[in-house]
Amino acid sequence: MFGQKKDNPGVTQEAVMKALSTVIEPDLHRDLVSLNMIRNLQIDGNDVTFTIMLTTPACPLRGKMEGDSRMALAHVPGIGQVTVNWDSNVPSDRRIGEQVGQNFRNTIAVSSGKGGVGKTTVAVNLAISLAIEGARVGLLDADILGPNVPMMMGREQMPTPVNRKMIPAENYGVKFISMAFLVKPDQPLIWRGPMLHSAIRQLLTDVDWGELDYLIVDLPPGTGDAQLTLAQVLPLSGALVITQPMQVAASDAVRGLKTFEKLEVPIIGVIENMSGDFFGTGAGEQLAKEYETAYLGSIPLEAEIRKGGDSGRPVVVAHPDSEAAKAIRRIARDVAARVSVLTLQVQAENIIPISMIG
Repeated sequence: MFGQKKDNPGVTQEAVMKALSTVIEPDLHRDLVSLNMIRNLQIDGNDVTFTIMLTTPACPLRGKMEGDSRMALAHVPGIGQVTVNWDSNVPSDRRIGEQVGQNFRNTIAVSSGKGGVGKTTVAVNLAISLAIEGARVGLLDADILGPNVPMMMGREQMPTPVNRKMIPAENYGVKFISMAFLVKPDQPLIWRGPMLHSAIRQLLTDVDWGELDYLIVDLPPGTGDAQLTLAQVLPLSGALVITQPMQVAASDAVRGLKTFEKLEVPIIGVIENMSGDFFGTGAGEQLAKEYETAYLGSIPLEAEIRKGGDSGRPVVVAHPDSEAAKAIRRIARDVAARVSVLTLQVQAENIIPISMIG
């Protein structure tokens, strides 16, 4: 009859998916639908519920994706209440399992060109930050020059082995193992060549790590046998280079960058530690710019960082609202996002290069 309104067919799955296909994942530069990130879509009348499957629980851009999704769905006629849920499936670098027989999805080396820049402190706090975000995290202390991870993590002893497998210590949601667990407290670690190679391999393969989203590896400072051994034994998803604001530290860091380049290990980025009035700022950012790699940010020099390391309560645990803790948490989320891109690059050649992120 003339003037009679047509029945509203309601919100359809096709309309919802079409709208969400316009939402672009900021890191991968592709839409959520083609990336198969939309899961468990349910429509109840005109109300819509769905899950966005992230590539890391530490995704720093979930707020943007949710906002963009809601804006896109607002154009669907008759749309009602929209509920967005979250889940994550961290991409896995299959090379790792094939080479070391462990279920590590990603491996991240933390390095520095010289000692004293706070490399281990950054590694410990990054590992805990990723665990806080919901990731399964392990930390391997491969620093033979100063295996300080147990003290910083507040666990000085390793659990009793089970079935001839070492059991990692655990605290703050992070499993960890250290060179320090293999020797007496006062025994120097003067290891090189085959002995170092054997020790690193043992800590990788003879430990019941379980399934990990990220294994963080704290390397000794400088460039030497440990870096070469690790690259030979363990496929690395990427490497972080820690430096200080001073030019002398940044110049040493260049050697670390070039070492990983020769070993064909991707550089995730540069982190400037101990930034502020005392040491200044800027050398880390300048280094990243000159080397054409990502600058992941600076961590301010604060007394709470030292106190946390000495007491076994790292700053992201003891002082989560401090500027240093906030900076580390932000960097950890960025690192996780970049590692996902790097791992996906291994799986598919059509992923946009990491240099285009952000």
